[in-house]
Amino acid sequence: MKSVEIKTLPLFRPLRSSLPCTNLRLSLRFSLFNRRSTTGATYIRRGKATTTEEERHKRATVRKTVTATIVLDPFILGTFVASLFAFAFLYVLRQSSSSKKNRRVLVSPNDAVSRKDDSGSGTDVIIVGAGVAGAALAHTLAKEGRRVHVIERDLSEQDRIVGELLQPGGYLKLIELGLEDCVKNIDAQRLVGYALFKDGKHTKLSYPLETFDSDVAGRGFHNGRFVQRIREKAASLPNVRLEQGIVTSLLVENGTTIKGVQYRTKKGDELRSYAPLTIVCDGCFSKLRRSLCKPKVDVPSVFVGLVLENCELPFENHGHVVLGDPSLILMYPISSSEVRCLVDVPGQKLPPIANGKMAKYLKTYVAPQVPTEVREAFIAAVEKGNIRTMPNRSMPADPVHTPGALLLGDAFNMRHPLTGGGMTVALADIVVLRDLLRPIRNLNDKEAVSKYMESFYTLRKPVASTINTLAEALYKVFLASSNEAKTELREACFDYLTLGGVCSSGPVALLSGLNPSPLSLVLHFFAVAIYAVGRLMLPCPTIKSVRLGARIILSASGIIIPIIKSEGVRQVFFPRTIAAIYRTPPQ
Repeated sequence: MKSVEIKTLPLFRPLRSSLPCTNLRLSLRFSLFNRRSTTGATYIRRGKATTTEEERHKRATVRKTVTATIVLDPFILGTFVASLFAFAFLYVLRQSSSSKKNRRVLVSPNDAVSRKDDSGSGTDVIIVGAGVAGAALAHTLAKEGRRVHVIERDLSEQDRIVGELLQPGGYLKLIELGLEDCVKNIDAQRLVGYALFKDGKHTKLSYPLETFDSDVAGRGFHNGRFVQRIREKAASLPNVRLEQGIVTSLLVENGTTIKGVQYRTKKGDELRSYAPLTIVCDGCFSKLRRSLCKPKVDVPSVFVGLVLENCELPFENHGHVVLGDPSLILMYPISSSEVRCLVDVPGQKLPPIANGKMAKYLKTYVAPQVPTEVREAFIAAVEKGNIRTMPNRSMPADPVHTPGALLLGDAFNMRHPLTGGGMTVALADIVVLRDLLRPIRNLNDKEAVSKYMESFYTLRKPVASTINTLAEALYKVFLASSNEAKTELREACFDYLTLGGVCSSGPVALLSGLNPSPLSLVLHFFAVAIYAVGRLMLPCPTIKSVRLGARIILSASGIIIPIIKSEGVRQVFFPRTIAAIYRTPPQ
Protein backbone atom coordinates (compact mmCIF):
# COMPACT_ATOMS: atom_id res chain seq x y z
CA MET A 1 0.00 0.00 0.00
CA LYS A 2 1.27 3.46 -0.89
CA SER A 3 0.63 6.53 1.18
CA VAL A 4 -0.27 10.04 0.05
CA GLU A 5 1.20 12.95 2.02
CA ILE A 6 0.06 16.60 1.77
CA LYS A 7 2.81 19.05 2.71
CA THR A 8 3.51 22.78 2.73
CA LEU A 9 6.73 24.18 1.45
CA PRO A 10 9.53 23.89 4.00
CA LEU A 11 10.10 27.62 4.32
CA PHE A 12 6.90 28.06 6.40
CA ARG A 13 7.94 25.49 9.10
CA PRO A 14 4.35 24.65 9.88
CA LEU A 15 2.91 23.28 13.08
CA ARG A 16 1.81 19.76 12.03
CA SER A 17 -1.03 17.66 13.26
CA SER A 18 -1.17 14.13 11.89
CA LEU A 19 -4.54 12.51 11.73
CA PRO A 20 -4.46 8.87 10.54
CA CYS A 21 -7.55 8.13 8.54
CA THR A 22 -8.55 4.53 7.86
CA ASN A 23 -11.15 3.37 5.36
CA LEU A 24 -11.85 7.02 4.49
CA ARG A 25 -13.65 7.63 1.23
CA LEU A 26 -11.95 10.51 -0.50
CA SER A 27 -13.89 12.70 -2.86
CA LEU A 28 -10.84 14.64 -3.92
CA ARG A 29 -9.16 13.87 -7.21
CA PHE A 30 -5.43 14.26 -6.88
CA SER A 31 -3.87 16.03 -9.75
CA LEU A 32 -0.99 14.32 -11.56
CA PHE A 33 0.74 17.61 -11.73
CA ASN A 34 2.16 19.94 -9.11
CA ARG A 35 -0.29 22.64 -7.97
CA ARG A 36 0.60 25.98 -6.50
CA SER A 37 -1.55 28.40 -4.61
CA THR A 38 -1.18 32.09 -3.87
CA THR A 39 -0.55 31.48 -0.20
CA GLY A 40 1.99 28.62 -0.59
CA ALA A 41 2.65 25.81 -3.13
CA THR A 42 1.66 22.25 -2.39
CA TYR A 43 2.82 19.23 -4.35
CA ILE A 44 1.99 15.55 -4.60
CA ARG A 45 4.78 12.97 -4.61
CA ARG A 46 3.84 9.65 -6.17
CA GLY A 47 5.60 6.42 -7.05
CA LYS A 48 6.54 5.30 -10.57
CA ALA A 49 3.73 4.70 -12.96
CA THR A 50 3.04 1.12 -13.93
CA THR A 51 0.75 -0.50 -16.39
CA THR A 52 0.57 -3.95 -14.92
CA GLU A 53 -2.67 -5.39 -13.62
CA GLU A 54 -1.13 -5.77 -10.17
CA GLU A 55 -0.20 -2.11 -9.95
CA ARG A 56 -3.62 -1.01 -11.08
CA HIS A 57 -5.09 -3.20 -8.34
CA LYS A 58 -2.80 -1.61 -5.72
CA ARG A 59 -3.81 1.87 -6.88
CA ALA A 60 -7.47 1.00 -6.43
CA THR A 61 -6.71 -0.23 -2.93
CA VAL A 62 -4.93 3.07 -2.16
CA ARG A 63 -8.03 4.98 -3.26
CA LYS A 64 -10.09 3.01 -0.74
CA THR A 65 -7.66 3.06 2.20
CA VAL A 66 -5.48 6.11 2.58
CA THR A 67 -3.31 7.15 5.47
CA ALA A 68 -3.05 10.95 5.21
CA THR A 69 -1.09 13.45 7.17
CA ILE A 70 -3.03 16.76 7.26
CA VAL A 71 -1.05 19.87 8.07
CA LEU A 72 -2.90 23.00 9.34
CA ASP A 73 -2.25 26.30 7.60
CA PRO A 74 -0.53 28.59 10.16
CA PHE A 75 -2.37 31.69 8.84
CA ILE A 76 -5.78 30.20 9.65
CA LEU A 77 -4.76 29.23 13.19
CA GLY A 78 -3.00 32.57 13.80
CA THR A 79 -5.97 34.57 12.53
CA PHE A 80 -8.35 32.65 14.78
CA VAL A 81 -6.20 33.17 17.89
CA ALA A 82 -5.65 36.86 17.14
CA SER A 83 -9.38 37.41 16.58
CA LEU A 84 -10.15 35.74 19.89
CA PHE A 85 -7.72 37.98 21.78
CA ALA A 86 -8.97 41.10 19.95
CA PHE A 87 -12.58 40.29 20.86
CA ALA A 88 -11.62 39.81 24.51
CA PHE A 89 -9.63 43.07 24.54
CA LEU A 90 -12.49 45.09 23.00
CA TYR A 91 -15.00 43.61 25.46
CA VAL A 92 -12.83 44.56 28.45
CA LEU A 93 -12.23 48.04 26.99
CA ARG A 94 -15.94 48.63 26.48
CA GLN A 95 -16.80 47.52 30.02
CA SER A 96 -14.12 49.83 31.40
CA SER A 97 -15.44 52.76 29.34
CA SER A 98 -19.00 52.09 30.46
CA SER A 99 -17.89 51.94 34.08
CA LYS A 100 -16.11 55.26 33.80
CA LYS A 101 -19.16 56.78 32.14
CA ASN A 102 -21.39 55.63 34.98
CA ARG A 103 -18.97 57.19 37.47
CA ARG A 104 -18.70 60.52 35.69
CA VAL A 105 -19.50 63.72 37.58
CA LEU A 106 -21.37 66.81 36.49
CA VAL A 107 -19.94 70.07 37.77
CA SER A 108 -22.18 73.11 37.93
CA PRO A 109 -20.94 76.69 37.80
CA ASN A 110 -21.22 76.92 41.60
CA ASP A 111 -18.99 73.83 42.00
CA ALA A 112 -21.85 71.64 43.20
CA VAL A 113 -21.16 68.10 42.06
CA SER A 114 -23.88 65.58 41.32
CA ARG A 115 -23.12 61.90 40.78
CA LYS A 116 -25.04 59.20 39.00
CA ASP A 117 -27.03 56.90 41.22
CA ASP A 118 -26.08 53.26 41.66
CA SER A 119 -28.77 52.08 39.27
CA GLY A 120 -27.02 53.84 36.41
CA SER A 121 -30.19 55.73 35.47
CA GLY A 122 -28.31 59.02 35.17
CA THR A 123 -30.91 60.93 37.22
CA ASP A 124 -30.19 62.98 40.33
CA VAL A 125 -33.73 64.09 41.16
CA ILE A 126 -37.16 62.74 40.21
CA ILE A 127 -39.97 65.30 40.37
CA VAL A 128 -43.55 64.01 40.43
CA GLY A 129 -45.80 66.66 38.91
CA ALA A 130 -45.10 69.62 36.62
CA GLY A 131 -47.43 72.28 37.92
CA VAL A 132 -46.14 75.62 39.16
CA ALA A 133 -44.09 73.99 41.95
CA GLY A 134 -42.80 70.99 39.99
CA ALA A 135 -41.89 72.84 36.80
CA ALA A 136 -40.22 75.72 38.66
CA LEU A 137 -38.28 73.25 40.82
CA ALA A 138 -37.12 71.31 37.74
CA HIS A 139 -35.79 74.48 36.12
CA THR A 140 -34.10 75.59 39.33
CA LEU A 141 -32.34 72.30 40.10
CA ALA A 142 -31.30 71.82 36.47
CA LYS A 143 -29.63 75.24 36.52
CA GLU A 144 -27.73 74.03 39.58
CA GLY A 145 -26.31 71.17 37.52
CA ARG A 146 -28.66 68.40 38.66
CA ARG A 147 -30.07 65.89 36.20
CA VAL A 148 -33.84 65.98 36.59
CA HIS A 149 -36.58 63.59 35.48
CA VAL A 150 -40.06 65.16 35.65
CA ILE A 151 -43.14 62.93 35.38
CA GLU A 152 -46.42 64.78 34.82
CA ARG A 153 -49.90 63.27 34.47
CA ASP A 154 -51.02 65.65 31.71
CA LEU A 155 -48.69 67.96 29.79
CA SER A 156 -51.48 69.74 27.91
CA GLU A 157 -52.52 73.26 28.93
CA GLN A 158 -54.95 73.12 31.84
CA ASP A 159 -57.95 75.37 32.45
CA ARG A 160 -58.24 75.97 36.19
CA ILE A 161 -60.18 78.50 38.25
CA VAL A 162 -57.52 78.85 40.98
CA GLY A 163 -53.81 79.59 40.92
CA GLU A 164 -54.43 82.70 38.81
CA LEU A 165 -53.22 85.37 41.23
CA LEU A 166 -49.53 85.80 42.06
CA GLN A 167 -48.76 88.16 44.92
CA PRO A 168 -45.79 90.60 44.72
CA GLY A 169 -43.84 88.43 47.17
CA GLY A 170 -44.24 85.51 44.80
CA TYR A 171 -43.09 87.64 41.87
CA LEU A 172 -39.92 88.50 43.80
CA LYS A 173 -39.28 84.78 44.19
CA LEU A 174 -39.79 84.35 40.43
CA ILE A 175 -37.08 86.94 39.89
CA GLU A 176 -34.78 85.15 42.33
CA LEU A 177 -35.31 81.89 40.43
CA GLY A 178 -34.82 83.52 37.00
CA LEU A 179 -38.43 82.82 35.92
CA GLU A 180 -39.86 86.34 35.82
CA ASP A 181 -40.19 86.21 32.02
CA CYS A 182 -42.79 83.44 32.40
CA VAL A 183 -45.47 86.06 33.14
CA LYS A 184 -44.69 87.79 29.85
CA ASN A 185 -46.51 87.13 26.58
CA ILE A 186 -49.47 85.49 28.37
CA ASP A 187 -51.57 88.70 28.67
CA ALA A 188 -50.91 88.85 32.43
CA GLN A 189 -52.34 91.86 34.27
CA ARG A 190 -50.50 93.95 36.87
CA LEU A 191 -52.08 94.17 40.32
CA VAL A 192 -51.06 96.90 42.75
CA GLY A 193 -53.50 96.38 45.60
CA TYR A 194 -56.96 95.39 46.82
CA ALA A 195 -60.36 97.01 47.14
CA LEU A 196 -62.70 95.91 49.94
CA PHE A 197 -66.52 96.22 49.70
CA LYS A 198 -69.00 95.81 52.53
CA ASP A 199 -72.60 96.96 52.87
CA GLY A 200 -72.22 99.72 50.28
CA LYS A 201 -68.88 100.94 51.71
CA HIS A 202 -65.50 100.40 50.15
CA THR A 203 -61.82 101.05 50.80
CA LYS A 204 -58.72 100.76 48.65
CA LEU A 205 -55.54 99.10 49.94
CA SER A 206 -52.27 99.42 48.03
CA TYR A 207 -49.25 97.15 48.15
CA PRO A 208 -46.24 98.82 49.83
CA LEU A 209 -44.09 98.77 46.68
CA GLU A 210 -42.30 102.10 47.11
CA THR A 211 -38.92 100.51 47.81
CA PHE A 212 -39.06 98.03 44.91
CA ASP A 213 -38.45 98.32 41.17
CA SER A 214 -41.38 99.45 39.07
CA ASP A 215 -41.78 95.98 37.59
CA VAL A 216 -42.54 94.44 41.00
CA ALA A 217 -46.28 93.96 41.48
CA GLY A 218 -48.87 91.23 41.66
CA ARG A 219 -49.96 89.42 38.50
CA GLY A 220 -53.29 87.99 37.36
CA PHE A 221 -53.23 85.44 34.53
CA HIS A 222 -54.59 82.19 33.17
CA ASN A 223 -52.99 79.47 35.27
CA GLY A 224 -52.56 77.12 32.31
CA ARG A 225 -50.65 79.67 30.26
CA PHE A 226 -48.32 80.44 33.16
CA VAL A 227 -47.60 76.75 33.86
CA GLN A 228 -46.91 76.03 30.19
CA ARG A 229 -44.36 78.83 30.06
CA ILE A 230 -42.49 77.42 33.07
CA ARG A 231 -42.61 73.91 31.58
CA GLU A 232 -41.20 75.17 28.29
CA LYS A 233 -38.38 76.96 30.06
CA ALA A 234 -37.54 73.89 32.15
CA ALA A 235 -37.69 71.53 29.16
CA SER A 236 -35.30 73.78 27.22
CA LEU A 237 -32.47 72.78 29.58
CA PRO A 238 -30.48 69.74 28.38
CA ASN A 239 -30.44 68.00 31.77
CA VAL A 240 -34.25 68.03 32.19
CA ARG A 241 -36.31 65.10 30.97
CA LEU A 242 -40.01 65.99 30.93
CA GLU A 243 -42.25 62.96 30.45
CA GLN A 244 -46.00 62.40 30.53
CA GLY A 245 -46.99 59.56 32.82
CA ILE A 246 -48.86 58.61 35.97
CA VAL A 247 -46.78 57.76 39.03
CA THR A 248 -48.48 54.83 40.72
CA SER A 249 -46.17 54.29 43.70
CA LEU A 250 -42.93 55.18 45.39
CA LEU A 251 -40.19 52.54 45.39
CA VAL A 252 -39.10 51.75 48.95
CA GLU A 253 -35.78 50.21 49.90
CA ASN A 254 -35.09 48.62 53.31
CA GLY A 255 -38.58 49.60 54.43
CA THR A 256 -37.83 53.32 54.86
CA THR A 257 -35.70 54.77 52.05
CA ILE A 258 -37.31 56.00 48.83
CA LYS A 259 -35.18 55.05 45.83
CA GLY A 260 -37.47 56.12 42.96
CA VAL A 261 -40.95 55.74 41.50
CA GLN A 262 -42.99 53.34 39.46
CA TYR A 263 -45.09 54.97 36.75
CA ARG A 264 -47.26 54.26 33.75
CA THR A 265 -46.40 56.00 30.50
CA LYS A 266 -48.84 57.59 28.08
CA LYS A 267 -48.68 54.37 26.01
CA GLY A 268 -49.53 52.26 29.05
CA ASP A 269 -46.07 50.82 29.72
CA GLU A 270 -45.17 50.19 33.38
CA LEU A 271 -41.70 51.60 34.07
CA ARG A 272 -39.47 52.43 37.01
CA SER A 273 -37.21 55.43 37.49
CA TYR A 274 -34.47 55.62 40.11
CA ALA A 275 -32.77 58.63 41.68
CA PRO A 276 -31.13 59.56 44.99
CA LEU A 277 -33.87 62.14 45.68
CA THR A 278 -37.58 62.04 44.80
CA ILE A 279 -39.67 65.21 45.27
CA VAL A 280 -43.46 64.86 45.14
CA CYS A 281 -45.25 67.96 43.77
CA ASP A 282 -48.46 66.39 42.44
CA GLY A 283 -50.87 68.97 43.82
CA CYS A 284 -53.83 69.07 46.17
CA PHE A 285 -55.17 65.71 44.96
CA SER A 286 -51.89 63.92 45.72
CA LYS A 287 -52.15 60.17 46.28
CA LEU A 288 -48.51 59.81 47.29
CA ARG A 289 -48.48 62.17 50.27
CA ARG A 290 -49.68 59.61 52.81
CA SER A 291 -46.29 57.92 53.04
CA LEU A 292 -44.47 61.25 53.42
CA CYS A 293 -46.68 63.26 55.79
CA LYS A 294 -49.66 63.05 58.14
CA PRO A 295 -52.38 64.65 56.03
CA LYS A 296 -55.19 66.42 57.87
CA VAL A 297 -57.19 67.86 55.00
CA ASP A 298 -60.07 70.19 55.77
CA VAL A 299 -62.55 71.47 53.15
CA PRO A 300 -64.15 74.59 54.66
CA SER A 301 -65.83 75.80 51.47
CA VAL A 302 -66.15 75.56 47.70
CA PHE A 303 -65.34 78.19 45.08
CA VAL A 304 -67.87 78.70 42.29
CA GLY A 305 -65.97 80.17 39.35
CA LEU A 306 -67.11 82.44 36.52
CA VAL A 307 -65.33 84.51 33.86
CA LEU A 308 -66.71 88.03 33.39
CA GLU A 309 -66.01 89.25 29.89
CA ASN A 310 -65.41 92.79 28.65
CA CYS A 311 -66.16 94.54 31.90
CA GLU A 312 -64.27 97.14 33.94
CA LEU A 313 -63.71 96.69 37.63
CA PRO A 314 -64.35 99.69 39.91
CA PHE A 315 -60.62 99.99 40.65
CA GLU A 316 -58.21 99.29 37.83
CA ASN A 317 -55.32 96.92 38.51
CA HIS A 318 -56.76 95.87 41.86
CA GLY A 319 -58.16 92.70 43.24
CA HIS A 320 -61.68 93.10 44.64
CA VAL A 321 -63.03 91.43 47.79
CA VAL A 322 -66.72 91.70 48.66
CA LEU A 323 -67.58 90.80 52.26
CA GLY A 324 -70.90 89.29 51.32
CA ASP A 325 -73.44 87.03 52.94
CA PRO A 326 -72.76 84.25 53.75
CA SER A 327 -69.18 84.56 52.52
CA LEU A 328 -66.74 86.26 50.18
CA ILE A 329 -66.84 87.20 46.50
CA LEU A 330 -63.44 87.67 44.81
CA MET A 331 -62.75 89.38 41.49
CA TYR A 332 -59.47 90.13 39.71
CA PRO A 333 -58.36 90.49 36.07
CA ILE A 334 -56.71 87.48 34.40
CA SER A 335 -56.39 88.98 30.91
CA SER A 336 -57.03 92.25 29.13
CA SER A 337 -60.67 91.27 28.50
CA GLU A 338 -61.48 88.78 31.30
CA VAL A 339 -62.12 89.03 35.03
CA ARG A 340 -62.11 85.98 37.26
CA CYS A 341 -64.99 85.88 39.73
CA LEU A 342 -64.98 83.39 42.59
CA VAL A 343 -68.00 83.01 44.85
CA ASP A 344 -67.18 81.27 48.13
CA VAL A 345 -69.90 78.89 49.35
CA PRO A 346 -69.29 77.63 52.92
CA GLY A 347 -69.49 73.89 53.48
CA GLN A 348 -69.47 71.26 50.78
CA LYS A 349 -73.14 71.21 49.77
CA LEU A 350 -73.81 73.23 46.65
CA PRO A 351 -76.95 73.93 44.67
CA PRO A 352 -76.84 71.54 41.67
CA ILE A 353 -75.57 73.03 38.43
CA ALA A 354 -77.33 70.61 36.09
CA ASN A 355 -80.91 71.51 37.05
CA GLY A 356 -80.33 75.27 37.08
CA LYS A 357 -80.49 75.77 40.85
CA MET A 358 -76.91 77.06 40.96
CA ALA A 359 -77.65 79.67 38.26
CA LYS A 360 -80.76 80.76 40.15
CA TYR A 361 -78.79 81.08 43.40
CA LEU A 362 -76.11 83.20 41.74
CA LYS A 363 -78.54 85.52 39.97
CA THR A 364 -81.04 86.05 42.79
CA TYR A 365 -78.82 85.93 45.88
CA VAL A 366 -75.22 86.71 44.89
CA ALA A 367 -75.64 89.20 42.01
CA PRO A 368 -77.26 91.94 44.19
CA GLN A 369 -74.14 91.89 46.41
CA VAL A 370 -71.53 92.50 43.69
CA PRO A 371 -70.58 96.09 42.76
CA THR A 372 -73.02 97.68 40.34
CA GLU A 373 -70.23 98.28 37.77
CA VAL A 374 -69.89 94.53 37.13
CA ARG A 375 -73.38 93.26 37.97
CA GLU A 376 -74.55 93.08 34.37
CA ALA A 377 -71.40 91.18 33.31
CA PHE A 378 -71.88 88.84 36.28
CA ILE A 379 -75.43 87.94 35.26
CA ALA A 380 -74.34 87.48 31.63
CA ALA A 381 -71.62 85.05 32.76
CA VAL A 382 -74.15 83.05 34.79
CA GLU A 383 -76.55 82.87 31.83
CA LYS A 384 -73.71 81.75 29.56
CA GLY A 385 -73.54 78.66 31.71
CA ASN A 386 -69.79 78.13 32.07
CA ILE A 387 -70.01 77.61 35.84
CA ARG A 388 -67.24 75.62 37.48
CA THR A 389 -66.53 74.58 41.06
CA MET A 390 -63.40 73.85 43.08
CA PRO A 391 -63.23 72.65 46.72
CA ASN A 392 -61.03 74.84 48.92
CA ARG A 393 -58.65 72.63 50.88
CA SER A 394 -56.62 73.42 53.95
CA MET A 395 -53.80 71.19 55.20
CA PRO A 396 -51.03 72.17 57.63
CA ALA A 397 -47.54 70.86 56.93
CA ASP A 398 -46.92 67.79 59.08
CA PRO A 399 -44.05 65.92 57.41
CA VAL A 400 -42.74 62.44 58.10
CA HIS A 401 -38.96 62.49 57.63
CA THR A 402 -38.31 59.95 54.88
CA PRO A 403 -34.81 59.38 53.47
CA GLY A 404 -34.71 59.93 49.72
CA ALA A 405 -38.00 61.83 49.41
CA LEU A 406 -39.59 65.23 50.02
CA LEU A 407 -43.01 66.85 49.59
CA LEU A 408 -43.52 70.29 48.04
CA GLY A 409 -46.35 72.55 46.92
CA ASP A 410 -50.02 71.76 47.54
CA ALA A 411 -49.15 68.10 48.06
CA PHE A 412 -47.37 69.22 51.23
CA ASN A 413 -49.14 72.31 52.52
CA MET A 414 -52.43 74.08 51.67
CA ARG A 415 -54.30 77.08 52.96
CA HIS A 416 -57.58 78.77 51.99
CA PRO A 417 -57.01 80.46 48.58
CA LEU A 418 -58.62 83.71 49.77
CA THR A 419 -55.25 85.53 49.83
CA GLY A 420 -53.83 83.91 46.69
CA GLY A 421 -50.71 82.91 48.59
CA GLY A 422 -50.26 79.31 47.44
CA MET A 423 -47.82 80.01 44.62
CA THR A 424 -45.84 82.41 46.80
CA VAL A 425 -45.33 79.69 49.43
CA ALA A 426 -44.33 77.11 46.80
CA LEU A 427 -41.80 79.43 45.12
CA ALA A 428 -40.34 80.47 48.48
CA ASP A 429 -39.96 76.78 49.41
CA ILE A 430 -38.06 76.17 46.17
CA VAL A 431 -35.61 78.96 46.99
CA VAL A 432 -34.97 77.44 50.44
CA LEU A 433 -34.55 73.94 48.99
CA ARG A 434 -32.19 75.16 46.27
CA ASP A 435 -29.95 76.86 48.80
CA LEU A 436 -29.88 73.77 51.02
CA LEU A 437 -29.04 71.38 48.19
CA ARG A 438 -26.47 73.64 46.54
CA PRO A 439 -23.44 72.68 48.70
CA ILE A 440 -24.33 68.97 48.90
CA ARG A 441 -22.05 67.24 46.44
CA ASN A 442 -23.35 63.67 46.59
CA LEU A 443 -27.10 63.11 46.69
CA ASN A 444 -26.53 59.35 46.97
CA ASP A 445 -25.62 59.84 50.61
CA LYS A 446 -29.25 59.60 51.69
CA GLU A 447 -28.45 59.79 55.39
CA ALA A 448 -26.63 63.10 54.98
CA VAL A 449 -29.26 64.53 52.62
CA SER A 450 -32.07 63.49 54.96
CA LYS A 451 -30.29 65.02 57.92
CA TYR A 452 -29.92 68.40 56.25
CA MET A 453 -33.40 68.32 54.77
CA GLU A 454 -34.72 68.59 58.32
CA SER A 455 -33.55 72.20 58.16
CA PHE A 456 -35.94 72.79 55.26
CA TYR A 457 -39.00 72.41 57.47
CA THR A 458 -37.75 75.13 59.82
CA LEU A 459 -36.25 77.54 57.28
CA ARG A 460 -39.49 77.66 55.27
CA LYS A 461 -41.59 78.72 58.25
CA PRO A 462 -41.35 82.55 58.13
CA VAL A 463 -43.00 82.82 54.70
CA ALA A 464 -45.21 79.72 54.86
CA SER A 465 -46.58 80.20 58.37
CA THR A 466 -47.30 83.91 57.82
CA ILE A 467 -49.29 83.33 54.64
CA ASN A 468 -50.99 80.19 55.97
CA THR A 469 -52.06 81.80 59.23
CA LEU A 470 -53.26 84.99 57.57
CA ALA A 471 -55.32 83.12 54.97
CA GLU A 472 -57.02 80.88 57.51
CA ALA A 473 -57.60 83.67 60.04
CA LEU A 474 -58.93 86.20 57.50
CA TYR A 475 -61.35 83.67 56.05
CA LYS A 476 -62.82 82.90 59.46
CA VAL A 477 -63.03 86.59 60.36
CA PHE A 478 -64.65 87.61 57.04
CA LEU A 479 -67.18 84.77 57.13
CA ALA A 480 -70.68 86.03 58.01
CA SER A 481 -71.99 84.68 61.29
CA SER A 482 -74.98 84.93 63.57
CA ASN A 483 -72.57 85.11 66.52
CA GLU A 484 -72.55 88.70 67.79
CA ALA A 485 -68.86 88.60 68.81
CA LYS A 486 -67.77 87.31 65.40
CA THR A 487 -69.93 89.92 63.66
CA GLU A 488 -68.28 92.69 65.70
CA LEU A 489 -64.85 91.28 64.87
CA ARG A 490 -65.73 91.29 61.17
CA GLU A 491 -66.90 94.91 61.30
CA ALA A 492 -63.81 95.94 63.25
CA CYS A 493 -61.48 94.24 60.76
CA PHE A 494 -62.96 96.17 57.83
CA ASP A 495 -62.85 99.48 59.75
CA TYR A 496 -59.28 98.80 60.97
CA LEU A 497 -58.07 98.40 57.38
CA THR A 498 -59.74 101.69 56.39
CA LEU A 499 -57.75 103.62 59.01
CA GLY A 500 -54.78 103.81 56.64
CA GLY A 501 -51.16 104.11 57.63
CA VAL A 502 -49.65 101.10 59.33
CA CYS A 503 -53.14 99.71 59.99
CA SER A 504 -53.57 99.06 56.26
CA SER A 505 -50.01 98.82 54.94
CA GLY A 506 -48.96 96.34 57.64
CA PRO A 507 -51.66 93.71 56.93
CA VAL A 508 -51.32 94.19 53.15
CA ALA A 509 -47.54 93.68 53.38
CA LEU A 510 -48.23 90.41 55.20
CA LEU A 511 -50.87 89.33 52.69
CA SER A 512 -48.65 90.11 49.70
CA GLY A 513 -45.69 88.12 51.03
CA LEU A 514 -43.52 91.24 51.21
CA ASN A 515 -43.18 91.03 55.00
CA PRO A 516 -43.16 87.37 56.09
CA SER A 517 -43.26 88.02 59.82
CA PRO A 518 -45.45 85.77 61.99
CA LEU A 519 -45.01 88.03 65.01
CA SER A 520 -46.20 91.08 63.06
CA LEU A 521 -49.23 89.08 61.93
CA VAL A 522 -50.20 88.15 65.48
CA LEU A 523 -49.80 91.75 66.66
CA HIS A 524 -52.05 93.09 63.89
CA PHE A 525 -54.62 90.37 64.49
CA PHE A 526 -54.98 91.14 68.17
CA ALA A 527 -54.84 94.87 67.38
CA VAL A 528 -58.05 94.32 65.40
CA ALA A 529 -59.61 92.52 68.37
CA ILE A 530 -58.56 95.29 70.78
CA TYR A 531 -59.85 97.90 68.32
CA ALA A 532 -63.21 96.08 68.30
CA VAL A 533 -63.33 96.03 72.11
CA GLY A 534 -62.23 99.67 72.38
CA ARG A 535 -65.12 100.83 70.21
CA LEU A 536 -67.56 99.06 72.51
CA MET A 537 -66.16 100.82 75.56
CA LEU A 538 -66.91 104.27 74.13
CA PRO A 539 -68.27 106.59 75.31
CA CYS A 540 -68.77 104.61 78.51
CA PRO A 541 -68.35 100.89 79.15
CA THR A 542 -71.36 98.87 80.25
CA ILE A 543 -71.73 95.37 81.61
CA LYS A 544 -73.07 94.24 78.24
CA SER A 545 -70.20 95.81 76.30
CA VAL A 546 -67.60 94.34 78.69
CA ARG A 547 -69.09 90.89 78.27
CA LEU A 548 -69.20 91.29 74.51
CA GLY A 549 -65.60 92.55 74.54
CA ALA A 550 -64.48 89.47 76.46
CA ARG A 551 -66.26 87.26 73.96
CA ILE A 552 -64.52 89.09 71.11
CA ILE A 553 -61.08 88.44 72.65
CA LEU A 554 -62.00 84.80 73.22
CA SER A 555 -63.32 84.50 69.67
CA ALA A 556 -60.14 86.03 68.21
CA SER A 557 -57.99 83.71 70.34
CA GLY A 558 -60.12 80.75 69.30
CA ILE A 559 -59.43 81.59 65.65
CA ILE A 560 -55.68 82.21 65.61
CA ILE A 561 -54.28 80.01 68.40
CA PRO A 562 -55.29 76.66 66.79
CA ILE A 563 -53.81 77.85 63.47
CA ILE A 564 -50.50 78.77 65.10
CA LYS A 565 -50.48 75.51 67.01
CA SER A 566 -50.91 73.54 63.77
CA GLU A 567 -48.02 75.49 62.22
CA GLY A 568 -45.79 74.77 65.21
CA VAL A 569 -45.28 77.41 67.92
CA ARG A 570 -41.58 76.68 68.35
CA GLN A 571 -40.83 76.65 64.63
CA VAL A 572 -42.84 79.82 63.99
CA PHE A 573 -41.73 82.02 66.89
CA PHE A 574 -38.56 80.40 68.21
CA PRO A 575 -36.79 78.88 65.19
CA ARG A 576 -33.34 79.65 66.61
CA THR A 577 -33.93 77.11 69.37
CA ILE A 578 -34.02 74.32 66.76
CA ALA A 579 -30.61 72.78 66.10
CA ALA A 580 -31.39 71.98 62.46
CA ILE A 581 -31.31 75.65 61.51
CA TYR A 582 -27.60 75.86 62.35
CA ARG A 583 -26.47 72.84 60.39
CA THR A 584 -24.06 73.50 57.60
CA PRO A 585 -24.45 71.15 54.62
CA PRO A 586 -21.33 69.04 53.95
CA GLN A 587 -18.76 70.53 51.58
